Amino acid sequence: MCEVLSIEAPGEITLVEEKLPAVPDGGFRVATTYSGISAGTELTYVKGSNPYLSATWDPALGLFTEGTPSIGYPVRGIGYMQVGRVVETRTRAVREGALVAMAYGHRTGYVADPMTDRFVELPGDLDPMLGVFVAHMGPICANGLLHAATDLHGPSVRDLGDGVRGRRVAVVGAGVVGLLTASFALAYGAAEVVVVDETPARLDIAEALGTEVLTFDEDPAVELKRRWRHAPSDRGADVVFQCRGRPRALALALRLIRPQGTVIDLAFYTDGADEVRLGEEFHHNGLSLRCAQIGRVPRGLAHAWDRERLSYETIALLRQRGDGLREHVITDVVGFAEAPQFLADLAARRRHSVQAVLRDHVEDERG
Repeated sequence: MCEVLSIEAPGEITLVEEKLPAVPDGGFRVATTYSGISAGTELTYVKGSNPYLSATWDPALGLFTEGTPSIGYPVRGIGYMQVGRVVETRTRAVREGALVAMAYGHRTGYVADPMTDRFVELPGDLDPMLGVFVAHMGPICANGLLHAATDLHGPSVRDLGDGVRGRRVAVVGAGVVGLLTASFALAYGAAEVVVVDETPARLDIAEALGTEVLTFDEDPAVELKRRWRHAPSDRGADVVFQCRGRPRALALALRLIRPQGTVIDLAFYTDGADEVRLGEEFHHNGLSLRCAQIGRVPRGLAHAWDRERLSYETIALLRQRGDGLREHVITDVVGFAEAPQFLADLAARRRHSVQAVLRDHVEDERG
């Protein structure tokens, strides 16, 4: 048996027991040690604002249409930042006792199906709590850099730094995605990295990680375009990573980028976008907006840049900058039993967190 986080209805969260299946040939069973909370995506299910809850997703057409919602309550298995210890294995691909990064949702145990589940064994020199970034969240951010590199070099991309090395980079949003993306840009030699956000505490974290920071109130577009000059009438960031799912943030990202530049969009928008005025900077400066979600890498690069490679790029980042990320980005660590109340508090804004991690207390005692 294991415990699974279940959203029974908007605002109603609980833990339910679930029987684990037998381990199949080629599979293995893990006991969860850490499970990271993606506050942006997961809270859309708690609040009832996720588009899958109100429309039908047609994967063949790539459209949301009217009809039976693709997902209904109760919603179980959300979450994509898990670290588990292998407690039973029927494959030579992973040894018993290994720690693996996976994406199987908030549950205290899981049986991996060799036909559908991917996993990344964590190296022994990595803080295991940082492993929550390896399977999915880190690759999301790495994929953003890959899109920036492709925008500049097309299919001739050689490494993630090709889109940021020696360039001036702005990151809008100092949540986990923005902070990891800024860290990738620093690690790959960006000339300058400026993070823009509205929350002082999050800007303090960005500054502690080595970036410059600006607030929305400082009119960062004017500030950076006065400073970052490329040629007459050519000012602004070489590349902007838009990492906050608010229309105001997207509108600012379009103001920050230099003419004919590209905004790489990593955000998830669940509301309207009235503040995104496409008749202004987007039109007059000939801008491009590219969505860089983890569901796809840039066209033509899937063979060389699969999810596995993006995970190992994440491990390389964590080896280089993991101490700072562990100290400043992971702001809350709570037990699984506390998870329902914790998510409810986040959704109601009674509590604020950057990266929260659910922890198995048995594993703590073992460690």
